[in-house]
Amino acid sequence: MNSLFSNARRYLVAACALGLLSGCSTTKYTVDDGRPVNEQLLANIRSYGKVESAIRPAIARTSELKDPDCDFQWELPMSVATSDGAQETDRVAWVRALNVDERLTVIGTTTDSPLKLGEKIQEIGGYRSEDALKMSEELLSYRDSGRVFDVKTITGKVVRIAPFKVCRGYARFAPPTTPKAQDYHWLLSVHPLQVSEVNLTLDEALWVVLWTQGVSEVGGVRMKTYHYGTKIGGTLYNLFTIASGIKGVALAAEAAAKAAKEAGVAAAAEFVKLQVKNSVTDTVTEQVKVTVEKLGKQAASATTMAIMQQAAANRGALNGVAWVASTVFDKADTWAFERMEKLGANPLAAFSLHQKLVEAALAENAFLFDADRLGALGQLAQARDRGAEMVAILKGIRPEDFQPDFGDMPLASNRNAFSFADPMDQRRNSTPFAYGLIDGMLNIPIETKSGK
Repeated sequence: MNSLFSNARRYLVAACALGLLSGCSTTKYTVDDGRPVNEQLLANIRSYGKVESAIRPAIARTSELKDPDCDFQWELPMSVATSDGAQETDRVAWVRALNVDERLTVIGTTTDSPLKLGEKIQEIGGYRSEDALKMSEELLSYRDSGRVFDVKTITGKVVRIAPFKVCRGYARFAPPTTPKAQDYHWLLSVHPLQVSEVNLTLDEALWVVLWTQGVSEVGGVRMKTYHYGTKIGGTLYNLFTIASGIKGVALAAEAAAKAAKEAGVAAAAEFVKLQVKNSVTDTVTEQVKVTVEKLGKQAASATTMAIMQQAAANRGALNGVAWVASTVFDKADTWAFERMEKLGANPLAAFSLHQKLVEAALAENAFLFDADRLGALGQLAQARDRGAEMVAILKGIRPEDFQPDFGDMPLASNRNAFSFADPMDQRRNSTPFAYGLIDGMLNIPIETKSGK
């Protein structure tokens, strides 16, 4: 068992290492040689690039809040990716989709970022190394200390990077290799890649970021009380949150699944299955799409209810720290709504994103509301005299129309119904991933090439 997790740690660290960077290196980097690649992976990589491009400006926009009540984290004006560690043909897919090779490549930027899309990093703060882990730790050190630093690109361009403060709760997305993964934690949340499929507007992207921060702000104490005090020094969390976490969550899921299989830990296997599996069948998905598009209000209402039930099931299926987070999803809705207003954005973007996800039948994420969340946020919109606009966005369907049909469903956000007796509680010592992918990574020590 110890050797199993030792191997998993090595695989995780290798996969999270961000590029081999050297000014005089003779390393041959992957190019697109025209070979056939996995078309689904190619599409997923493009979706990942699209959502990173949309979300990075929104992250910067939240820095304008300067909310004195927030716990804060530092962010960077760019996000990066690398194909390092991937199979050869998959590396070709990365080049073809986003021009990303083994080197640290910019895939998302703020509007004022000194680094542009596609640029590749060679040097960080005057430091360069062939050891990708050391380069990653250098970037992390600057980011988390808030220090301004210089970055040199492979073309010799030198720019100054200034980290900026945001409310705690990093918004990250599942990697192309495990696009359905999701997890919610007070430090960061991983959203399934399906959210990118609806082409986020500026305000919808802002809603995603603010909502993620809201989960941390309103649920952080509850999540910590459920489990433990924050311990992040010298853990894989450092690498996972440097940029996009693109490798960390994928390899953590694989490590958890492998651990479960080899050690016979059914709880971990079930957890991972829930994180990467879409329970909406193709048949149901197509039925919902066709009905919403072509049939009348009554039928649309019925199919909307069906897809919202899937959202409720998704919420109810979360385990570990994410399960605790799910009990404050409605409070995060309110937190984000109010801060959308403070930033001069349209808070009804919450409803437009929900509606787009409904029409695409994409229910296994946190942004398609279940009945109690839709009803609660609908009341807030009405209190702001935005009820008519909200109903128009929802194609004439009012949130209260759904309440009777969901009367027998327990509300995940019900304060009186909440206790710390998570269904996974009895199995919490059976696997390091019992609390979730993010939590599992918090407890996996980093190993360098020297083994230290």
